[in-house]
Amino acid sequence: MREMLTGGPLDVLTGDYLAELTMLILARDRLKDPSLGYARTFLRQMEECLGLARERDVKIVVNAGGLNPARLAEELRALAGRLGIEASVAHVEGDDLLPRRAELGLPKGLLAANAYLGGFGVAACLAGGADVVVTGRVTDAALVVGPGIARFGWTPEDLDALAGAVLAGHVLECGAQATGGNYAFFREHDVTRPGFPLAELHADGSSVITKHPGTGGAVTIGTVTAQLLYETGGSHYLGPDVTARLDTVRLTGEGQDRVRIDGVRGEAPPPTLKAGLNRLGGHLNEVVFVLTGLDIEAKAALVRRQFADALPPGSRPAELRWTLARTDHPDAPTEEAASALLRLAARDPDPARVGRELGKAAVELGLAGYPGFHLTAPPGPGAPYGVFSTAHIDAKAVEHTAVLPDGRRIAVPPPPVTAQAHPVDAELPDPLPAGPTRRAPIGLVAGARSGDKGGDANLGLWARSEDGWRWLAHALTVEALRELLPETAELPVTRHLLPNLRAVNFTITGLLGEGVAARHRFDPQAKALGEWLRARHLDIPEVLL
Repeated sequence: MREMLTGGPLDVLTGDYLAELTMLILARDRLKDPSLGYARTFLRQMEECLGLARERDVKIVVNAGGLNPARLAEELRALAGRLGIEASVAHVEGDDLLPRRAELGLPKGLLAANAYLGGFGVAACLAGGADVVVTGRVTDAALVVGPGIARFGWTPEDLDALAGAVLAGHVLECGAQATGGNYAFFREHDVTRPGFPLAELHADGSSVITKHPGTGGAVTIGTVTAQLLYETGGSHYLGPDVTARLDTVRLTGEGQDRVRIDGVRGEAPPPTLKAGLNRLGGHLNEVVFVLTGLDIEAKAALVRRQFADALPPGSRPAELRWTLARTDHPDAPTEEAASALLRLAARDPDPARVGRELGKAAVELGLAGYPGFHLTAPPGPGAPYGVFSTAHIDAKAVEHTAVLPDGRRIAVPPPPVTAQAHPVDAELPDPLPAGPTRRAPIGLVAGARSGDKGGDANLGLWARSEDGWRWLAHALTVEALRELLPETAELPVTRHLLPNLRAVNFTITGLLGEGVAARHRFDPQAKALGEWLRARHLDIPEVLL
C-alpha cells in the first residue's frame, strides 16, 4: 500500500481482500467473536498508511469489510482518532443474506450467504464525501466501477462505459497478476518483485493499464490478456451493474508498460445477483506415505490393502481418496528425488472417523508395511472443511445500502433494465495450411491462466500470434482437452472462443468438487492447471516453432 501511495499520482487506491475461501475463514472468525468477520490485515495497513493517503488526497475503496463492514468502519474511525487524522469513513452493506435466509429460500446450515453487489453503493459513498469506503461482498470489479461512476456521473444506462470499467477492475483485482506475476512467459521479464497495476480510467469506460515508474514486472498485451481470461467464461461476463462483452474488447500497446483496453460493449445485467454460500461440509484428514526406490506401484498397492484391514469395523470414513504422485526419479542422486508420495485424504461428517483411529491405522503399519515405510508427518486430528456453492437471488430482493460518513443511509436501487444474456458463438478462423509438424509442448506457442469458481475450474489459453490462434482454435477442442488432461475425461467441459484475444477459454464443471476449502484435488484452486496443459505435447506446425 505504501508503494502505491508513494510511487506516483493516484486518485483512488483499491484493494480486493475477499476470495471464496476468505469468506469461509471470516465466517469462522465471526463464530468465535461476533465483532469480527472483517480483514484485520487492512487495519494494520491503515495504521501505517492512512495519514499518507490523506496527505495525498487519495480515496481508498476496499472490500475488506467482509462479513462485518459496519464494524470495520467503526474501527477505522477509532484508528483515525487515535492517530489524529481527519478521515471520513463510509461503508456499503446489504450483501449479507443470512438474516433473511428463510425468506429468500436459502438452505439451512449456512455459515455465510452474501450477494455480489455492484458499484453504485460505492459511488454513493464517495459522492457523500467519504475518504475511505469499505464494503462487504461486492464484485471485485465494483471497487473500480464505483469510483468511475462517482467521477464521471455514469448512470445504469451507460452500459458500454460500465462494461469497460468492469474489465479494468477485473485486470486490477488480482494485483501483480497483471504485471508479470503468475505469468506463463515469466522468463521474458524480471518478475522478482513485480509492481502493482493501475488503470487510467476515462469517461467512455476505456482505460490504460500501467504501473508506477521504476517498479518491477511488466504490463504487456500478454499479461493483460492472461488476467482478462482469469476466472471468466464465454463472450458474456455477467455482473450486477452490466454484462460486459468479452468478445468485443480491444487491446493495444501504447509504449512500454502501457496497454489500452477499449471497444468494450455492455448489455443490461441479469435480473438476479449471484450469491456465495458457505457451509461446513464435514471433517478432513490427510496422511502422506513416502515410497522410495523400486517397486513404487507395488508398495502403494500394499499400503492400500493393509490400510483397509487396519481400520476398525464401523470406523471407516465416508470417503477415502488415494492419490499417488510419482515424484521419484530412476537412479536418483538424493533420497528425496528417489521418492514418490502416496496421499490419503479422508472425509466424514463425524470428526472421530477422520481422527485418532485413522492416524493409528497408518502409524501402526510402520513395522509391518513396505520397505522404507515413513510418513511426511505424524497424523493429526481431523479438521473441519468448508463447502462453497452459489445461488441466484432476485436483485430486487437485495437491500443494497450506502451508509455515508454522517450516518445517512442511501438505498441503492436495482438496475432499471435487466436481460438474460445470450452468449455468442464466435466463428472459427481459417485453419493454417497443411505443413510439417513437430511433437512439442503447447506452451511454446500459447500462454495459459487458470483458476477456480467454486467447484468448477476455468482454463484459458491464448496464442501469441495470429497464425498461432488459427492453429489453437482448431487443435484444442473439448475432445483434445479431455485426452490431454485425463482428469477432465468424465466431466462436462464447455469451450468458448474469444477471437479478439486470440483465446480459447474452457469451463470444467466439477473438477474441484465442493470448492477450494474441501481440498478435492492436489491443486484445489486449479491454479496450475494451465501450466500442466502447456506442458502437454501436441503435433504443432513447424512454422509456429
